[in-house]
Amino acid sequence: MDLTMYPMLRVFISTVIYTIFGILAFGVAFWVIVKVSPFSIRQELETDHNTAMAIVIGAVIIGLSIIIGAALHG
Repeated sequence: MDLTMYPMLRVFISTVIYTIFGILAFGVAFWVIVKVSPFSIRQELETDHNTAMAIVIGAVIIGLSIIIGAALHG
C-alpha cells in the first residue's frame, strides 16, 4: 500500500467517527427535548398541523447542528 494513502485513510476514519458521534449526540438531545416537553410533539406536528411548533423544532435542530459542528471542528 502506498504511504500517501495513509493520511487520507486517517481523515476518512476520523470523519466516520465524528459523524457517528454527532448523530448520537443529536439523537440524545432530541430525545431529551421530546421527554421534557409537557405535550406530545408528534401529535402537535402530525394531527394539529402546528406550524409554530414545527418552526421551533426546526430551530432547535439547526441550533444543535451548529453546536455539534462547532464542537467537532474545534
